[in-house]
Amino acid sequence: MGISTNSTCLFLVVIGAMSLAGLPSNTAAQMIVAHRGASNDAPENTLAAFELAWQQNADGIEGDFYLTADSEIVCIHDDSTKRTAKVELNVESSTLAELRSLEVGRWKSPKFDGEKIPTFAEVLATVPQGRTFVIELKSDHKIVEPLVAALARLDHANIKLLVISFDEQTVTDCKKRLPNVEAHWLTSFKRKAPGLPYHPSADEIAAVVRRCGADGVGMKSMPKLIDQAFVSRLHAGGCPAFHVWTVDLPTDAKHFQSLGAMGITTNVPKEIRAAID
Repeated sequence: MGISTNSTCLFLVVIGAMSLAGLPSNTAAQMIVAHRGASNDAPENTLAAFELAWQQNADGIEGDFYLTADSEIVCIHDDSTKRTAKVELNVESSTLAELRSLEVGRWKSPKFDGEKIPTFAEVLATVPQGRTFVIELKSDHKIVEPLVAALARLDHANIKLLVISFDEQTVTDCKKRLPNVEAHWLTSFKRKAPGLPYHPSADEIAAVVRRCGADGVGMKSMPKLIDQAFVSRLHAGGCPAFHVWTVDLPTDAKHFQSLGAMGITTNVPKEIRAAID
């Protein structure tokens, strides 16, 4: 029996789809996320850094958030203000008013003098429609309920939210209380001695992701460890997506792009945008 032209076309489409099935997705256009804002050029976790990230055409921003003594959510990386304010206050033991009295831009450059520790609401307000807000929760799971209340109160229509945390319980609680918001468990890698395997392994990561109901994992950038075989094991184990931090070298960005990373978090969004677009 002869094969019709339509049958031949259908056959070719099926074969083409099968050949692409094993390839990583989104290899052409990863989400570029500005780590603590455009933190190479502006003081990290300040409104200046976040606004600059949007000017540099980042797809998203990542900020770090703690709960204050009076249950407000503020944007700062360390549990102390010493490094960026040159005055030492414990963030979780201080009130919003006490933290807002500090100046946190001058350490980077005199031109940023006057920057304050921003609130969650202030950072969210910088995010344009269609862009992404990556929310790293630095406090433990006690921050989840205040976050739920803040998101219920604040306008975030047409903004993609991604909650991330190193704390498994925090991720678990986020998925229970905010089931429609994506959440990634975060991990770095360690080994007991040179030559021994790094942990967690891909299988161990996938097990945590399944256990806490996360939508994926955020991994510290280790290009020699995170290769196609590693990513394949993640997917096989039930981890559907991953992002990486902190990627400032174009060669590393291209490596993770080829593996199908959903996001590349960087201090230099302008440079990484130019490298992978």
